This record gives sequence, C-alpha cells and structure tokens, in this order.
Amino acid sequence: MRAAIIHYWLLNSRGGEKVVEALCRLLPDADIFTLFYDPDAVSPEIRSHRVNASFLQPLRKHYRSLLPLMPMALESFDLRDYHLVVSSESGPAKGVIIPSTTRHVCYCHTPMRYLWDLYPAYRNDWTRSRWKRALMTPFANYLRLWDYASAARVDDFVANSENVKRRILKTYRRESQVISPPVAVETFYWKPSEDYYLIVSELVAYKRLDSAIRVCAATGRRLRIVGDGPEYKALRRIANGNVEFCGKTGDADLRDLYSRCRAFLMPGEEDFGITAVEALASGKPVIALGRGGALETVPVNEPQGGIFFPDPTDASLLDAMEHWEQRENQLQPPELQAWAAQFSEAEFARKMRAILFPLSQRPLPSP
Repeated sequence: MRAAIIHYWLLNSRGGEKVVEALCRLLPDADIFTLFYDPDAVSPEIRSHRVNASFLQPLRKHYRSLLPLMPMALESFDLRDYHLVVSSESGPAKGVIIPSTTRHVCYCHTPMRYLWDLYPAYRNDWTRSRWKRALMTPFANYLRLWDYASAARVDDFVANSENVKRRILKTYRRESQVISPPVAVETFYWKPSEDYYLIVSELVAYKRLDSAIRVCAATGRRLRIVGDGPEYKALRRIANGNVEFCGKTGDADLRDLYSRCRAFLMPGEEDFGITAVEALASGKPVIALGRGGALETVPVNEPQGGIFFPDPTDASLLDAMEHWEQRENQLQPPELQAWAAQFSEAEFARKMRAILFPLSQRPLPSP
C-alpha cells in the first residue's frame, strides 16, 4: 500500500510536526507533501522520508502572506499512485485532490483559526494595517468557501481533542473520532524547582503571551519564554529584565527548562495543549485559561494538577498564580507524571493504527 502524508508546512518543529513524526513511524515508506519545506528546521525522522514541496517553495520566507495561493498549490500535487492519504491539518492541508479509490484520513488539529473561530479577532484586533483588513475580507470569504468544500474530500476525520471535535462539527458538519496527539512523556523528568515560570509557545497574538509578560513584569516574577514568531518585537517592548526570551531551543535544553521551572503558564486557549502535557510529564503544574484543550489535558484535582483561571485578563491570571503559590509545597510530581502517561506516543500509535489499517484489526475467522 502506497501512502502519502500531507502537512501544511514543514518550517518548524512544534506540535503539528510531532504528529507528522509519529505518522512517519506508522507509515515508514510514506512520501510527504507540503507547501513549504526547510530541512534544517525538522527532525531526522521527517528528513528520512521523500519530501515534496509545492511550487510556492521559492517564496517560503513569505509563507504567512501566501494563504490565498495555497489552495491551488495543494491541488497541484499529483497523488494518483497512492492508496492512502493522511493529512495533518490546521493550516490548509486536506484540500488535496485524490482518486475516488484512494482513502483520505484527516488528522485535524483545528479548522483554520484565522478563517473561523478567531477570524473577528484576526481582522479587527490583530491586523493593524487598514489596507490589510480591507483585503482580508474578500480573501477570507473565498477561502472559507474553499475550506468548507474541501472537507467533503475527506473520508474520515480525526480530532486531536473533544474541543476540536466540536469545532469540526460546527465548521464542516462532519463527525470525527478523538485521538490525542503523541507526547514522548517518558523522555521528560523532574528536578527541584527554581525561581521562574515557563512558557513554551509560538509568539503569535492568540496565545496571549502579552498578558503573562505584563503580569510578571509588574510583579517581579521571573518568566522564561521558549519559542519565536511574528509577535517577538511587540512582546519584547512590554517586557523587562524579569522576562527572558530563550528563542528556539534544542530538545535537551527544553526538557531541562521544563524540569526546573516553578510552574508552566498557558495564558491563551489551546486546541489541545501538547506543551501542558510536556510540563505535566516533567512533574510541573500548569496554570491555564480554563477553556479549550486545557480542560482535557490538565487534571483539576489540586494540588496534583493545575489551576484554571476563568477570564482572559491579567488580573485573573495573577489571582491564579497567587493561588498556586499558596499551595506550592503540596506539589506531588509523580502523580502529575502518571496522569501525563495517557498521552504517550504508544497510545497515539495504537489508536491511529486502528483507523489507518482497520482490516488488520479484525480477528481472523475461526477455522
């Protein structure tokens, strides 16, 4: 069986790319198709496969501005010779055109945020240029029509959380199965806490890192932020000496930062929240906005889990941090690590294998 993996772009190594790595292990002979590809930014696991980039590849430095052209680029891939196509979707990926005899499974991290759930915020709050807002309206309308239509090309949807399952149903009117994304939980470890909070995130507006930075800058709490993105300059302007931007880090350094942090902050709503699971696997509590995927990944039984704050405001986040600090000495790291084990790579592989290879899961008939 020839298989192809479709991923929107391979320019980073974050949660979506971890799913692609796990799919590569399930489909070791699969070819990969993507809009943009930077081999230096991805893992050896992905580089070991044949990666096919779209005709937009020469413009990859400007990939965020090329969304209107992405449907054409996806539809240009020639997938006639494949029996199974697995798309990894949160940017456009599922819109490939395949033969009627090919099965298409879409692992959906979320329907595109900037077209659906977060479109009003992207257009009215996070796009400062007036002419960009004017252009966004017709382009977004066209892309929403294409995105909805392309959902009909998928045979089976898999959602990364109950949260995203509801979005898929609301957006595409399609049912889906829930399989949590894979986390290498066994590779994380606990060390005694040092005096800093930690955030691991792409620096984009919807993650609401500005709230955590303002709170820590105003109260003298130390904060370390791992990741980069388009909001770096804006976030740097509101930070002070208590806030350290670590940029991209290697896996070993990242695990060390997790292991020694005081607690992990998740100030924005997440689709699932792989970083929260990584923090829990490190025996560290999570202070999270009580919405979205965090409600599924973070245990609520204090003090073994985390603390949710109800409102996306600085005051609400600060209250949660103060609440945690009053109970900090009750932390039980082994219980957090035991909770995180349910999100292991082995569990992901077991559940995805049943979907990708359903006939192989059936018992043999009795002789």
